[in-house]
Amino acid sequence: MTTTTAGAGPALPPLPDVARTRLDNSRAGRPCFTSDLSVNEFVLVTQAGFEPLGMVMGTSVYHVGTQQGNWRTSQELGYLSQAMYNVRELAMGRMEAEAAQLGADGVLSVVLRPMNYGFFSDVIEYIAFGTAVRATDSAQSYRAPDGRPFTTTLSGQDFWTLWQHGWLPRRLALGSCVYHVAHQTLRQTISQAGQNTELPQFTQALYDARELAMARMQYEGQQIGADGVVGTTVNDHRYWGEHAVEFFALGTAVNRVRPDANPVQPSLTMPLTG
Repeated sequence: MTTTTAGAGPALPPLPDVARTRLDNSRAGRPCFTSDLSVNEFVLVTQAGFEPLGMVMGTSVYHVGTQQGNWRTSQELGYLSQAMYNVRELAMGRMEAEAAQLGADGVLSVVLRPMNYGFFSDVIEYIAFGTAVRATDSAQSYRAPDGRPFTTTLSGQDFWTLWQHGWLPRRLALGSCVYHVAHQTLRQTISQAGQNTELPQFTQALYDARELAMARMQYEGQQIGADGVVGTTVNDHRYWGEHAVEFFALGTAVNRVRPDANPVQPSLTMPLTG
């Protein structure tokens, strides 16, 4: 069996006192875990040899600056792309720090959720939360190669299936691209009136933006040393009006750590009674 050797990865952010107190209290005396896993997920995770330790979360409230773009030019708004990447990384890093405080090997069923506030149009909050788990086989370490707890959006069922086939999540890989889609000229709009026709200007801009987001997610997976990325989703967010859109790609980077795994094969059972 291949084990993970904890490396000297980047330092995790410090925890607020209130978070540290909650996590320490959950382990004091008779431990009582919290979890967003369903009953079926909980049972399958324990069958895979992992125990839930508690809910962990991280948050970041971020002021997003402004960037000017030519209304006739389709282009990436790199300043905004970086802002959206930063706020998610801050939230995820704090969630990982809470998991490390619990002594977890990883975090399952991670949710990344944006929150917008009506009284601050240029402020966004991102929340990351999931269930911290630890392998019951304390002789093994299943953390990511950089020593941080692994993170994944996969459900308990998907994690069980992945584990049964010898694979392990490493880290969430993400890619973001905020793109300005050029406006059409009045002449273009009039020439297309009443017709069924593709809008090449819009098509190419949105195509490019999605490709950039996907490429960045794949690059993150490669940097982690993953064999692949599973469970990928691509979502769009429109925080800046009709002609500026963010495409956000998110998936779980995985490695095969048990080549000798012998997964359970499903069998069909037919009743003999009529």
